[in-house]
Amino acid sequence: MRVGFYQFRPLFGKPAQNGKKIMTALENVDADLVVLPELALSGYYLKDKAEAIKYAEDPENSNLIDSLSNLANKRNMRLVFGFAEKSARQCFNSAALIGPNGIEHIYRKAHLFNEEKNCFDPGDTPFIVNDIKGVKIGIMICFDWVFPEVARALALQGAQIICQPANLVLSFCQQTMLSRCIENSVFAITANRYGADKRPQGILKFTGKSQIVAPGGKLLHRAAAQRDALFIAEIEPKAANNKMMTQYNDVLADRRPELYKSLIYK
Repeated sequence: MRVGFYQFRPLFGKPAQNGKKIMTALENVDADLVVLPELALSGYYLKDKAEAIKYAEDPENSNLIDSLSNLANKRNMRLVFGFAEKSARQCFNSAALIGPNGIEHIYRKAHLFNEEKNCFDPGDTPFIVNDIKGVKIGIMICFDWVFPEVARALALQGAQIICQPANLVLSFCQQTMLSRCIENSVFAITANRYGADKRPQGILKFTGKSQIVAPGGKLLHRAAAQRDALFIAEIEPKAANNKMMTQYNDVLADRRPELYKSLIYK
């Protein structure tokens, strides 16, 4: 399976320009699955919920998302990309999985980071796995990396590849995702952005370094910190089906759920 990421610098409040940049970058790509950054259409550093809604997309009525669906159809591939999702009076930090026939799944970010809490409603979608031609795909967004339960919940449902649109400003995620791939024996594709959003409320700088990690925590590729990067790699998703860390240790089968009840009730 040919999978990869497109790392770029979304311009704040310029969804048409960001969409055009994505379309141009991917118009001739040969891949089965490409992951794009979090909030790839709007830019990241929103000041409040009203501004988030202003730049949000209604998935049922969005020319930009329709254009990306047409691209996925033309290239016979899947895209996972982050966007601000408008839903009635609510607004979510979401990621869509789209394919040749349009939207296949939307995940709404469960764990909002810092000032995102002023802009978005908490995600209300469960962690589920999607089947793409027999390959199991899970989605998490950026700060979800801090919560190991997310990757584990996806792995327990059979996820072979975890797609992670991101707008990372902290320096810990890229290395931590190697651990997530050790703990769960999965592939992970982190598509980050770079550059900075300069807004009246401040400046946020993003870390780039998008990456693909294999089961066992093997780093297959990591992009530079501050430049556009389109990277595609050939992987064997079935490698994620082997959960054995040693001859006697299966990272999922050796769990002791009866001892973890405090994780649920606290």
